[in-house]
Amino acid sequence: MSRSSLPPLSCLQAFEAAARHCNFTQAGAELSLTQSAISRQVKRLEDDLGRPLFERRADGLTLTPTGEHFFRVVQRLLRELANETTHLRARGDDDRLTIASSPTIASIWLARQLPEFQALFPDIAIRILTVEDPHRLDLSEFDLGIYYHVPGEVEPPGLSCEPIFANEDVIAVCAPSYLDQSGKPADAGDLLRNHTLMVVEDHYHDWLTWQGWFEALGFDWHPPERTLRANSYQLLMNGALAGQGVTLGWAKLLREDLEQRNLVQVLPERLPSQGSLSLFTPTHRHMTAAMRHFRNWLVDPSRLPES
Repeated sequence: MSRSSLPPLSCLQAFEAAARHCNFTQAGAELSLTQSAISRQVKRLEDDLGRPLFERRADGLTLTPTGEHFFRVVQRLLRELANETTHLRARGDDDRLTIASSPTIASIWLARQLPEFQALFPDIAIRILTVEDPHRLDLSEFDLGIYYHVPGEVEPPGLSCEPIFANEDVIAVCAPSYLDQSGKPADAGDLLRNHTLMVVEDHYHDWLTWQGWFEALGFDWHPPERTLRANSYQLLMNGALAGQGVTLGWAKLLREDLEQRNLVQVLPERLPSQGSLSLFTPTHRHMTAAMRHFRNWLVDPSRLPES
């Protein structure tokens, strides 16, 4: 095969992301490139092929029939290449496991659970990769992922999802030191008027909002008098633990902090969570023994080998 017969890999990656999103800007965000860089690489690919892959219209992009066919081929080949690369990088080792997760889940929950798994499987070496948004995951860089997943939303490409918790509740929490300083709110209205509400400005968590929580529970809503905002949920959780305000959190994810009274529930109301803590598995990956053991430990302990 002549090298000149192959298009540049960077062009194929740009085209695959643009075709998946039907949007050059979103493709650029995924690949850490500008919209114009994606556009140039797609145009270079179209010039190389001698035919258009997209119809560019005022209301957005659509794939041409040629683009649809080429997208399926490119996506399949890139996945196969990523999987084979991962397999070769592992050099046949079956005792290494890279787990992708958000910084919050990794620090507050996963790190506390891992000693149990490592006691069961001491020969498995674990690496934790923190990425806030699962849609930005590179399938070649991790084996399994742990994230909150909202059913019905766009699935992260190339991943299947299994719930770890059968059900979960969203509650309002803060540190005991915050209550010592500010007093316990009498009710939801008092919380809005007289307390600092911690707000995450992150599109991935836009389904976990104070307004949505108040309205779903039937409380009157108006913007709170005082807020502390951050674009990282991990920063807000650290702020809550430091006594800076009240945040929303998942009861099971925070169970140990609640049991140890690092955090306390501020109001008695609980709202069933739209999302569930889930295990993400690459759909076209060879399932190693380490991956199987970790998956069974989290979601199906009955299949673990007897000690």
